[in-house]
Amino acid sequence: MGTVNCRQGQHAQMAAPRKQGGNIQGPWVRGWKSLWSGVGTTRSGLEELWGLRGHRCLHQEPLGPAPLVEKPLPEWPVPQFINLFLPEFPMRPLRGHQQLKILGLVAKGSFGTVLKVLDCDQKAVFAVKVVAKAKVLQRDILRQCKEEVSIQRQINHPFVHSFGDSWQGKRHLFLMCSYCSTDLYSLWSTVGCFAEASIRLFAAELILVLCYLHDLGIIHRDVKMENILLDERGHLKLTDFGLSRHLPQGARAYTICGSLQYMAPEVLSGGPYNHAADWWSLGVLLFSLATGKFPVPAERDHVAMLASVTHCDSEIPASLNQGLSLLLHELLCQNPLHRLRYLHHFQVHPFFRGVAFDPELLQKHPVNLVLETQATQSSPSSESIFFKDFECNLESYLVHPNLA
Repeated sequence: MGTVNCRQGQHAQMAAPRKQGGNIQGPWVRGWKSLWSGVGTTRSGLEELWGLRGHRCLHQEPLGPAPLVEKPLPEWPVPQFINLFLPEFPMRPLRGHQQLKILGLVAKGSFGTVLKVLDCDQKAVFAVKVVAKAKVLQRDILRQCKEEVSIQRQINHPFVHSFGDSWQGKRHLFLMCSYCSTDLYSLWSTVGCFAEASIRLFAAELILVLCYLHDLGIIHRDVKMENILLDERGHLKLTDFGLSRHLPQGARAYTICGSLQYMAPEVLSGGPYNHAADWWSLGVLLFSLATGKFPVPAERDHVAMLASVTHCDSEIPASLNQGLSLLLHELLCQNPLHRLRYLHHFQVHPFFRGVAFDPELLQKHPVNLVLETQATQSSPSSESIFFKDFECNLESYLVHPNLA
């Protein structure tokens, strides 16, 4: 990834290395488009790119007559186009790995694909992100891909999208995680303004996630509705750690990245910024859920967006609950030092009076709003096919007649 990466979520986009693109099959996968916007399906001559075709180490024969039968030389040391992606993406043997069967196409990003797959051994459904190695190298996002896996393996939280496995083949990287059929943006697009009780629940769950990540020294940098998946009971799962990075408490970041309408003013200005930027994004998200619109309209680039955010105070409707109105003011605070950020601040906040910030208690009951909406949506159907040696012919699959 380059030094600048700005994305505008569901609105107009900048020409950035990690922009979204492509079409998605069905209205229930908008979040997957954002989640996997940086994945790839391109079949490319990666070995030619690196000049490493037929890479072998030097092999010295012992003194004496040459053997009658020459044994094949081992691939040692590991070829560069494999070694580059280790250890986050290990090589998997062709036998012994779980048998995966493609059930459908989830999303097609700007240079990639996400597939819905069935693990025949576990009898469970997963999503598999497929990234073309050549694209990773061409777009200089190797470090980003490796850190994404490193962070995903480090975290374990009930409101984080669970990570399953990662491996590499000859041309592609594979990342497998749990499967969710809908996301918060799709729900918001369907129902519009949310009831106060739903806002309170989602806010509490997101607060627990962000506090957990920040305590681990991780900043997400792309908190938005598209990156919040909803499980079968309607509770949220924060996802897409492609822009996340390890940032110890007290450290600062300077890269302009994220989705424009969710970016804090200190991020838009080029930093320095810290974990407080995630709390601004949460404020934008909650404002949108409560009012049905964003606090500041989308602009063409981060410079224009900064001007709008800096000179336009968000008008919070007087019809909102006083506690919610106060919460939005304290999250959408221009000065990051005065922004709400610690768990105990939220626990005593008027808007969360009576809320137990405990994941088990918050998940005790299903979210009826989500379940009712999911019941009215249907998923596209397709004929299932099997992976072949972890290098499935994605190009053939993408033109499968049942997906047209």
